[in-house]
Amino acid sequence: MPLRTIATFAIAIVLGLIAVVLINVYMGSSRKAQVAQVQAGVGTPVVVAQAPISRGGIVQPAQLKVVNYPAGSVPAGAFSTIAQLTGPKDQQRIALRDLAPDEPVLANRVTLPGGKLNLATELSPGMQAVTFHSSDVTGVGGFVLPNDRVDVMLSRTVGGESNNSHALPLTQVIAENIRVLGVDQSDDQEQSKPQVVKAITVEVTPEQAQQITLAQTMGTVSLALRHVDDTAPVTRLVTTAVSFGYFQAPAPKPMDIHGHAVRRGPEVRITRGTDTTAYQLASAR
Repeated sequence: MPLRTIATFAIAIVLGLIAVVLINVYMGSSRKAQVAQVQAGVGTPVVVAQAPISRGGIVQPAQLKVVNYPAGSVPAGAFSTIAQLTGPKDQQRIALRDLAPDEPVLANRVTLPGGKLNLATELSPGMQAVTFHSSDVTGVGGFVLPNDRVDVMLSRTVGGESNNSHALPLTQVIAENIRVLGVDQSDDQEQSKPQVVKAITVEVTPEQAQQITLAQTMGTVSLALRHVDDTAPVTRLVTTAVSFGYFQAPAPKPMDIHGHAVRRGPEVRITRGTDTTAYQLASAR
C-alpha cells in the first residue's frame, strides 16, 4: 500500500478520535451543568410526590415537595408551589390515580379544589358516559379495562325476522376509538387483571350515547379492543352477510285461490339508512 494512503488513513483515525473525545467532554460538561443548576436551585420549581399517594386519597402537604426542573423540561399541567395543591377542607384535592415518589403531580392526576372522586370528574368537557350490557364475548373476554380505547359495533338483521330467509344479517360500527371509563362498578385505571363483567361504561358524545342506547334494543352490541397507539378511523363501517356468500331467496309469487299467479303492480322501494322497505302498488285493471 502506498505511503500516502497509509498516512491519509492514519490522519482520518486521529481526527475521528479527537472528535469523539470532544463530544464526550461536551456532553459530560452539559450534564454536570444541569445537575449543578438543580442543586443550586436554578430552574423551574415543580411539585412532586415526596411519598406514595394512593388513588382516592387527599393530597396532603407532607406528601409533597418542590424540585427544580431544567428550563424546557417542565411537564404540562405541573404545579409550582405546594399551596396550589393544598388548602382548607373545602378546597382539598383528591388523587385520581396512584402517584409514586418523585413523580410530578399534574392537573390531570388530581381533582379540582374541593372536587370528589367520581365518574363525573373524569369525563372530558362535552362528553357523556353511557353503559351497556357485556358478556365474555361482547366484552373481548374480559380484556377490556378502564382507559382502553374501543370501537362499538351493532349486529342485527334487516328486512325481516332473524329466522326469515329474506332477512339480511349485518354488523355496523356505531362509535369508534372511544375511551372506556369503567367495567362494572370499577373505574380504576391501574387495574390490569382481565375479568368478565356484566356492564361496561364508555365516554361518548351525546349523539353516540343516543345511538348506543337505541342499539341495545335492536341487536347485540359488542366491542373491538384497539391497540394503545391505534387512532386510525374505521375504513369499513358496515359489513353484511353478502360478504360471506349469503344468498337471499326470492320472495314467493302470490297466488290466488285457484293457484294462478296474481298480477302485481309496480313496486316502490324506500331506503332509510341501511333499511329498505318495499311497497307493492295495486295493479291496473
